[in-house]
Amino acid sequence: MDLKQLECFVRVVEFGSVTRAAVTLNLSQPVVSRHVRQLEVELKEHLLERNGRGVIPTDAGKRLLERGRGILHQVRLAQQEIEELRGSPSGKVVVGMPPSVGKSITVDLVSDFRAAFPRASLGVVEALTVSMYEWLLLGRLDFALLYNPPVSQQAVYEHVWSEDLYLIGRRGLGGKAMPESVKMRDLAHYPLITPGQPNAIRNLLDVQCARLGVPLSVALEVDAIESLLDLVDRGMGYAVLSRNAIYGRSQRPHLRAARIVSPALTSQLVIATAAQRPLTRLAQATIDLIKKRIEGGILGGKPGSHAPTRPDS
Repeated sequence: MDLKQLECFVRVVEFGSVTRAAVTLNLSQPVVSRHVRQLEVELKEHLLERNGRGVIPTDAGKRLLERGRGILHQVRLAQQEIEELRGSPSGKVVVGMPPSVGKSITVDLVSDFRAAFPRASLGVVEALTVSMYEWLLLGRLDFALLYNPPVSQQAVYEHVWSEDLYLIGRRGLGGKAMPESVKMRDLAHYPLITPGQPNAIRNLLDVQCARLGVPLSVALEVDAIESLLDLVDRGMGYAVLSRNAIYGRSQRPHLRAARIVSPALTSQLVIATAAQRPLTRLAQATIDLIKKRIEGGILGGKPGSHAPTRPDS
């Protein structure tokens, strides 16, 4: 079995499209199709089925996909370990993080990474927790920083930070100044602009308010944080986010943050890794760089314990 054929097959299934896989692999579409077809001939099984939305794996394809991801990852580990014998870690590591965290940490992380590992490359992906969790399990991310991730046997979580959530609003909206703090029961009086479900902060907000019997007034559901904040800045409503969401935003000088109290609404940030996929030395070293920055207070919250756990332990 040729590794290039296997990689083409895995990427086609992950993206659900030969065209998108070809772009990722920097190959032409006919070449990718030919590699997959050669693999089918060799295994004497159809591996893919086409439907109106792209391609999906057959039963045989699902079996191969499960094994193929592990094979490709082990090959990549072996390559990096051999390269590392020649000096500092090399290869590539891809980390996912929420936009609010990325805004605070990405520039410093890149600087630290380039100084420590001049022979390696770093990829930073910013997205919401629900998307990054899926990408982590698919192997597109080496590890990810996630807010309040779902309970799972497929991931290991290391709690690294806690941060209180705030009500974000425009100064002087409706003739009223933003208060220093807002009781959770009073959130019912504010028209909220929030991401739709599934979303880590939205889920935390819904669960805690339901537990306390606080009815929320959701005026708009907007998933893109930048667009959400633009609407808040225009006085269309209020957001519930971490203070980092508006920290250092000179382009939105009118936004203010009121801490949610009685009780506080606290979001947990964890470093998530795939349970069945060992980290490379480079990935572990990158995690150490991030933890050092977080412990230095770059996020402005509260440090957590650093014991790796499964969420149901």
